[in-house]
Amino acid sequence: MTQLSNLHDDMIHDCALDYYGKRLATCSSDKTIKIFEVDRDNHRLLETLRGHDGPVWQVSWAHPKFGTILASASYDGKVIIWQERSGSWSKLFEHANHHASVNSVQWAPHEAGAVLACASSDAKVSVLEFKDDGTWDTKLFPAHVIGCNAVSWAPATQPASLVQTTSSSASASTVTPATQQQHLTQRRFVTGGSDNLVKIWSYSPEVGTYVEESVLEGHQDWVRDVAWAPSILPKSYIASASQDKSVIIWTQQDGGVWNKKVLQMDTVLWRVSWSLSGNVLAVSGGDNKVSLWKETLKGEWEKVSSVEE
Repeated sequence: MTQLSNLHDDMIHDCALDYYGKRLATCSSDKTIKIFEVDRDNHRLLETLRGHDGPVWQVSWAHPKFGTILASASYDGKVIIWQERSGSWSKLFEHANHHASVNSVQWAPHEAGAVLACASSDAKVSVLEFKDDGTWDTKLFPAHVIGCNAVSWAPATQPASLVQTTSSSASASTVTPATQQQHLTQRRFVTGGSDNLVKIWSYSPEVGTYVEESVLEGHQDWVRDVAWAPSILPKSYIASASQDKSVIIWTQQDGGVWNKKVLQMDTVLWRVSWSLSGNVLAVSGGDNKVSLWKETLKGEWEKVSSVEE
């Protein structure tokens, strides 16, 4: 395990590797974002980004097909989208439509385009989309009653869609690669709020915005983080972490009802994150430990490892 020290002048809240695992972005209460080049045990500071007026809570890299782009969310209520060109970083766009801290940002799967979801303490979610004419389209809507703490996108492809065949009743002439891709691609995300709820949202072409699809109840305190597993299996997995000292694993099979499995812990929980394959869940909490969990063949969840810092 590689340890980086003395990166910021105050507490570090988030870090994220880019798509290739070659660059690391960190953000801090010192109001800055730092970009590092990493190579195994070595790291080199490339840039310090300044533009926020408060602690920076989270950073998120866009897919490299859109360029070298990073989004940051801050207590100052702003989301800044940064871009690197020819080794120089600058602001690409500044989103300041929220009236309270922006707690979480995440880019959608690249199949959906350059689309960024933002969750704020003003109880609203905004979705920013880069358009072909070079402008940013903004959709802002209420999501929770007393604050939205986290957002996470679903995989772009619907569960099991890669292994399903096109209906034999459909004419071959009507099923083009474009229409098939449109059918497979979905725009859904999950949010966690200070109202103790987990909510699922999906894009509705009919109304031109995102609509509430499901409300998942089970936590007894603020939901601090949510994570949608990047799986293409027939079952969808969502993990939610709460101050009630529990993680809930929500599962949905073939578009049916959402079922839950509660993992009770000994401390308040802050973050959850899935492995790239979507079969291992990392959980971190107030005890400064990170535990790894995996589902057994019987559908139970067991801890397979723990790291203490």
